Amino acid sequence: MSDSDKKKTSFVCTIDDVQLKRLHEYLVSHGFEMKEQQYAHFKAAGEKINIVAYLSGKLTVQGGNAQEFVEFVLEPDILQEYRFSVPDELAGEVETSLELAPHIGVDESGKGDFFGPLIIAGVFIDEASGEALAKTRVRDSKLIKSDREIITIAGEIREITRGRFAVVTLRNETYNNLYRRIGNLNRLLAWGHARVIENVLEKVPDCPRALSDKFGADYLIRNALMEKGRKIILEQKTKGESDIAVAAASILAREQFVREMNRLSEEFQMEIPRGANSIVKQRANAIIDKFGVGALERCVKTHFKTYDELMR
Repeated sequence: MSDSDKKKTSFVCTIDDVQLKRLHEYLVSHGFEMKEQQYAHFKAAGEKINIVAYLSGKLTVQGGNAQEFVEFVLEPDILQEYRFSVPDELAGEVETSLELAPHIGVDESGKGDFFGPLIIAGVFIDEASGEALAKTRVRDSKLIKSDREIITIAGEIREITRGRFAVVTLRNETYNNLYRRIGNLNRLLAWGHARVIENVLEKVPDCPRALSDKFGADYLIRNALMEKGRKIILEQKTKGESDIAVAAASILAREQFVREMNRLSEEFQMEIPRGANSIVKQRANAIIDKFGVGALERCVKTHFKTYDELMR
């Protein structure tokens, strides 16, 4: 959806059983009011949005915040395909664009996961590295389902970019302290994105521009940048992972998140699940029973509604 298009307030599509389960888990974990409705699996109400999943497989999303929900949640995380924000003639053929002008791409991983850290990565590309990345399997990390493939591609990115990247890992104790101090997830994300940009600029001080996936008001990152970063042209755009530098950053961030989750699984001697669903709550209770509440706080994001539910 281009910025010039009129904002849409109603969307209709079909979903399968797997997508339905994924959607239900997301809505419950993010505080939507779940209601019963005739001929429907459920109706979910949030701020300026109503979502109904019908028994027929039809899904309706309506309200003032419907477009944002479709762009930032439904398509990338639930449907895992672009049905509305890409023209019909391109649907199912979303490709990573190859913009070769020197710039830094920034993206994060772990934002929606109860367990594990927040990872932000930044990758600098120029004409040579951009063309080389285009010959690999670099694409939006959400489209890559195999951890092994993520790790393999991340190795290729590091080799091609020759160290001109940065990864910031906010493990849970640090993340939770920052969140308590900052008090807002978008501001925390902006702080992390700014630190990554500054770190890449230490290696490529003459980089003219940085691009990230849009998650909030543009001024948030700019205000968080320090002296060096304030000289750079900063942009955010919806579906930022369509840019090859942002896609590469998304893979480096996801790789580090995978490694951190494996580290937690080894530390607690049990598999630590991703997401924010009922299995996550079961595993969190197991950690509390075996290691205590203090141990749980070392490995989860305590501002999630799931944490409050566990503490009742």
